Amino acid sequence: MRSFLTSAIKTSGSFILLICIFQLQGNAQSKLPAKLKTSLNAYSFNSPLMKGEMNLDELLEFCAANQLDAIDITAYYFSGYPEVPSDEYLYHIKQKAFLLGLEISGTGVRNDFTDPDPEKRRASVQLVKNWIIAAEKLGAPVVRVFSGTADTKDLSREEVLDYLVKDLHECVEFGKAHGVVVAIQNHNDFIKTADQAIEIIKRVNSNWFGLILDIGSYRTGDPYLEIEQSIPYAVNWQLKETLYVNGIEQKTDLSRLMKIIQKSGYRGYIPLETLGEGDPKVKVAGFLKEIREAMKKIGE
Repeated sequence: MRSFLTSAIKTSGSFILLICIFQLQGNAQSKLPAKLKTSLNAYSFNSPLMKGEMNLDELLEFCAANQLDAIDITAYYFSGYPEVPSDEYLYHIKQKAFLLGLEISGTGVRNDFTDPDPEKRRASVQLVKNWIIAAEKLGAPVVRVFSGTADTKDLSREEVLDYLVKDLHECVEFGKAHGVVVAIQNHNDFIKTADQAIEIIKRVNSNWFGLILDIGSYRTGDPYLEIEQSIPYAVNWQLKETLYVNGIEQKTDLSRLMKIIQKSGYRGYIPLETLGEGDPKVKVAGFLKEIREAMKKIGE
C-alpha cells in the first residue's frame, strides 16, 4: 500500500492521494460496530390515519412519548397525496419533529416500475421525483420505492428488469442531485428473494441506491439467511412482528435477528411496523419493548 501511494503521488499528485485516503477511511468506517436507532413506520397506524382518527401531529407526539428516535412518514399519509403538500406544512412537520427530539428517518411512495405501459411508468418516475424534493425539504434521508405488481405475463423477467432498472436509475440520479437516497423495498412482489433484490441493486449500481429490508417479505426458505444476505445493501428496514419460514408465518426471533444485525455492522435506523388487528398504540408499544430488550442483550 505504501509503494502504491508513493507511486500515485509521483504520477498524478495530491489529488489521487486524497482519493486513496478517502477510500481507506471508508474501509475503516465499514468496520465500525453496529449502531441502531429505533424508528416507527407510519403504516403501523394506517387505519386511524386513513380514517382521520389520527393526524401526523398526534403520531409524532406518540413517537416522542414512547422515546422513539425517529419516524418514517409514508407519503400517502400527507393530505392530498399523491400531490406534495405545501412547504408550509412540510416545514411544520419538520419543525415539530425537531422540537420533539425526533428524526425523520424516511418517507415512501406507491409506484409501479414493472408496468409495461411506459406512460404509467413515467408517472411513477415523476411521483418519485416529486417526493424526493419533499424528502429534501423534510430532512428525510431516504425515499422508499417499490418494484411493482403489474401483470407482466407476456414479457420475460429480463425485459421487465431492463426498463425497471432504467427508471430506477433516473430516480436515483435525481435523488443524488438532491441529497436523498432512493431505496427499493423487497415487498414480495416483483422482488421475492434476496438474490432478486441484490440483482436490481447491482444493476442500478449507485451508492445513492439501496435496500429497504422488509423482514416479512422473504417468504420462501429461511428468511434469516435471506436477511443476512441482504444486509450489506440495506439502508433502512421494515422490522415486523412476524416473518415467514418456508412459507409459514412465525413470530420474529428478535434475539436471532439482532445478532445477525450486530454481526453485519449495520449502522442506522430500524423502523418497526406492526400489522393486523388491535390497537396500534398497544401493539407498537409492546413490539418496541421487545425490540429494545433484544437490542440490550446484544449490547451486554
